[in-house]
Amino acid sequence: MIRSVALLLFSSLAFAACGRDATEYRLGMAGPFTEGFGLANRRGAELALAEINAAGGINGTPLSIDFRDDGGDGSRAASIAQEFVDDVRISGVVGHVTSGAMVAAAKVYDGQLAALATTASSAELTSISRWVFRVISSDSANGVDLARFAERLGKRRAYVLYENDAYGRGLADAFRRTFGGAVLGFDPIDAEGRDAEVFVAWAAKERADLIFVAGTERSGLALLRAARAQGLSADFLGGDGWTGVAAEPAVSEGALVGAPFTARDPRADAQRFVQAFEAKFGVEPDGNAALAYDATWVMAAALRSAGADRGKLRDWLASRTMRSPVPGVTGNIAFELSGDPVGKSLVMTRVRGGQLIPTQESR
Repeated sequence: MIRSVALLLFSSLAFAACGRDATEYRLGMAGPFTEGFGLANRRGAELALAEINAAGGINGTPLSIDFRDDGGDGSRAASIAQEFVDDVRISGVVGHVTSGAMVAAAKVYDGQLAALATTASSAELTSISRWVFRVISSDSANGVDLARFAERLGKRRAYVLYENDAYGRGLADAFRRTFGGAVLGFDPIDAEGRDAEVFVAWAAKERADLIFVAGTERSGLALLRAARAQGLSADFLGGDGWTGVAAEPAVSEGALVGAPFTARDPRADAQRFVQAFEAKFGVEPDGNAALAYDATWVMAAALRSAGADRGKLRDWLASRTMRSPVPGVTGNIAFELSGDPVGKSLVMTRVRGGQLIPTQESR
């Protein structure tokens, strides 16, 4: 009897150590889900989850995701990360969504739990931990691509605005260092877009032909509304944080956006995803949704191949090179030693009729 009890206890501990119970595999996901880009991330993950379970789950066992709202706040993200680490049922994490939150959470995940960030693009995340990966390219690379794109458009006088966080500062600095024309100003803006009229008026006074904004859709839409009201003729250019501005076509028409994904992608896998997302949520997916969808499928592939053991799952992710990538709707997914994706770049688009249409000057 003593031997039987000991074996039972050992089996129970082994199950706890592998990170799941007998009935499901579990992942965590965190992001600011009340924000437009955060909701798009969540929906992308929810679609992937539904498809994974409809196809039989992980080797016949259902997959679940524990969704937690971190508000994009570093302190809250670190607290949620610790809760994920402490929950032995969770084998890995999809997210976090924002750069500041992911930077804070990475310190908690290090050596404990693999996290695959979706849209956190800050250069600070490169090599931050052997346990942190991401499916979006770094701001250090994106800023270069965006600056070169602006030059191909013939822009020579740029006004650079940025939200004063890890994402905004990194992307704006990379753009400024690369742009070959004159940078007329380099100013922080409020994430809510307060005082947008002042920045737009200054750009008009200085005859800027481009306003580059390293921020998210909320401040972006405020600036675009102010530009419409003042009749500013300069082009606006935003990075991946701007994919949501297309939701207000009346003010965003003509805006330029460097997007990690466009629903106009003609590839069969991309169009299947677009149709499935529209059928489930009634709206067209953007890059936020596509990246979260891919990240969820990558984590499911890791669970299917490596099991629920946290260390083995991390090692499987690290072994995804260009010789053994995971196919995704945003392209093949493989990782550098730094945790950054291999070969990812932005698609340069212009908003037309509420859609992100690739431009002829994309390359």
